[in-house]
Amino acid sequence: MTFGIEYLLLTIDYCVGGESLFYFNRQLSLINSQLWSEAWPAGLTMLGLGSGFALVLLIASIKLKVEVDPKVEDIHQALPNLDCGACGFAGCRQYAKAVLNNAELLGKCAPGGPETAAKIADILNLNISESGPPRRPIVHCRARTADKTFFATYQGIHSCTSANALALVQACAFGCLGFGDCTRACKFDALHIIDGLATVDYDKCTGCTACSKACPRNLIEMVPFTRDYMMTVACSSIETGKSTRSICRVGCIGCGLCAKQSDVFKVEDNLARCDYARCEATEKEEAAMSKCPTKVIIYRGKNPPEPPKPVKKPATATKA
Repeated sequence: MTFGIEYLLLTIDYCVGGESLFYFNRQLSLINSQLWSEAWPAGLTMLGLGSGFALVLLIASIKLKVEVDPKVEDIHQALPNLDCGACGFAGCRQYAKAVLNNAELLGKCAPGGPETAAKIADILNLNISESGPPRRPIVHCRARTADKTFFATYQGIHSCTSANALALVQACAFGCLGFGDCTRACKFDALHIIDGLATVDYDKCTGCTACSKACPRNLIEMVPFTRDYMMTVACSSIETGKSTRSICRVGCIGCGLCAKQSDVFKVEDNLARCDYARCEATEKEEAAMSKCPTKVIIYRGKNPPEPPKPVKKPATATKA
């Protein structure tokens, strides 16, 4: 008797559950049908809008297309694409457009050199003459850390520009500060600070002028190199000879002995200067180099001869 009642209850429960499941599936089917009937018009509308916008953009790209002279692309491909700014323009593409409109700008790409100039001239159907010797940087300072005199220890921002804004960072107000603004400006890894002095790696240097623009003391001059290495006066100080002697072992004292040996040299404002256009490293110029008491006249460039060692003389100022 008990078993029959339980069976009847289970049968009723199963029937009720089956009807609930059937009702749920039916409602779900109705909801899906309703959603689809409402969604497809919106989908069709979005498809139409997308197609319409795509068509408008296609027409605009054709009607508003800016025609580019194919020669600009050819010139741009001929350039090194370094965007170093040595030509005076923001980048290689701007220079390509400029040189197409003004042929006088040909040869302004220092990293590319004569080979790039020749390629551009060929694109423009021009004949070019010799552009002259390449220009390379010369650092007009020879003083390394041991040669300098310091009044204090600089502990500010590691930058030549920042240090140059302060007085008495080092005794010489004209020498290399050695914090590397020029090395950070160079994109070719051609400058390094070695023992407190900016040193050019002429095998890597392209003559882009970035280093000369970065130096806050204007120590780096772009010089036409007629040979692998050039004779130079590696100093920029215009202090009196006595003052220079007291703060730097290798500074120019303006004695004029070099000018007496060769007219390539002349002394102005207590500083000997070299006429690079006339300097040929003749016997007279070699004599001027050998007679220099501070040995500030040296060679700079690729594989230069070993510079003469300065005569050691203790500086009178206090070193930090």
